[in-house]
Amino acid sequence: MLTYDVRIWGIRKRNSKSAPFQLRWLVGGERHQQPFSTSALADGRRAELKEAVRRGEQFDTETGLPVSELRERNSPTWYEHACVYAMMKWPKVAAKHRANIAEALATVTPTLVAPAKANPPPRMVLRQALLSWAFQAARDEHGQPIRDDDGVPVPRKDRQEPPLEIAEALAWIARNSLKVADLNDSDALRRALTALSLKLDGTQAAENTVRRKHTVFSNALRYAVERDLLKANPLARIDWEPPATDDEVDFRYVPNPRQMKALLEGVREQGARGEHLYAFFGCMYYAAMRPSEVCQLVKRDCKLPETGWGELILHKSRPEVGAAWTDDGTSYEIRGLKRRARKSTRPVPIPPVLVAMLRDHLKTYGTAPDGRLFTAVEGGRVRSTEYTEVWQEARVHALPEEEVATPLADVPYAARKAGISLWIKAGVDPVEVARRAGHSLAVLYKFYARILRGWQERSNELIEGELNGGE
Repeated sequence: MLTYDVRIWGIRKRNSKSAPFQLRWLVGGERHQQPFSTSALADGRRAELKEAVRRGEQFDTETGLPVSELRERNSPTWYEHACVYAMMKWPKVAAKHRANIAEALATVTPTLVAPAKANPPPRMVLRQALLSWAFQAARDEHGQPIRDDDGVPVPRKDRQEPPLEIAEALAWIARNSLKVADLNDSDALRRALTALSLKLDGTQAAENTVRRKHTVFSNALRYAVERDLLKANPLARIDWEPPATDDEVDFRYVPNPRQMKALLEGVREQGARGEHLYAFFGCMYYAAMRPSEVCQLVKRDCKLPETGWGELILHKSRPEVGAAWTDDGTSYEIRGLKRRARKSTRPVPIPPVLVAMLRDHLKTYGTAPDGRLFTAVEGGRVRSTEYTEVWQEARVHALPEEEVATPLADVPYAARKAGISLWIKAGVDPVEVARRAGHSLAVLYKFYARILRGWQERSNELIEGELNGGE
């Protein structure tokens, strides 16, 4: 029990050769004492207890210790706390977010160890051990997370026997991890912050990646405060900003309309698989859809008139995520639109060329039983590995050899960037571009600032012309 009822007595001598000085104090009526070999040591300890009283700390009646010392004595390691945090969050968040939490924790945890610890495991082995065993829930034979008596998922490491090198890595981090109470040390926190700002190859990570990992780390520390393991979140006093990065799209490598048409033809020319994905990439370009949104596109949400413009009503996405992170063991999850309310929709007008592509696709392939336009074998999600392979082959056929060797259109997502860039260059209001693309206006300006500056300059010229005409 905690109490403010504390009385600290003077030091007395006793008949002992090894510890002749004794400090005594009373906590909530319970007597406590501690022997010392010298009077200076006893005086020092008495001063510590009196300082805790002056700070207004409560004392524990059972141990006689101030709350701050009790917290430090009972503190779990950061590794233990991170495992608890990952499992606490598991039932409440989407599969993709579970993977993001594990990734962030696996990034900072290896840095939160006592300095100069010998014989650490290989870096990638430790990372795999943390990602796939410490911060991932165990599953039963039906693929459902195994839970403890309180309904909290159990880490995989606690229910399955890991391979030897994984077990050794987990044992090493368990032995050497700092206590949570030690995370008030700014040097330890800065090591963690530096780690989350870098990619695995040591280069600077993108700003949104750094902020995402920083948020997970900060929330894990806030949970330590909630568990009474820390008095306050220590990150609040660290003067740190993520290193500046240039996240603006490099438009040298965004395909122009002529190149995009050639790439789409390069996709279609790859036999049955390419023909099936022709309209898939068409949606990414002409409607600026994300791959996860295309994978969940259903017929009832497509307005495809025989002539003129059509419309797609987007309201679901099917992001790809490892089966280990989902509740049903599938490699994807069905969720709402990115950064939108769960039931929100995003109507996207589509030009006649995409209307024709989708009509032809439906005529040739029909739909899956649930109405989806694009499916893999047996109705599954089109895997990123499949459409990426098709895209890379299209680059070889559609682009000159010297351009294939550059980052020009190097990933399928370049089709979406090309579509957004086309809208901006065409003079579409940036607010409408952001709405159609499913971006916030701030994100649009962040990534497409160069094109938007040109658009603004053209707008300024038009306004100036009107002003001069008015004179």
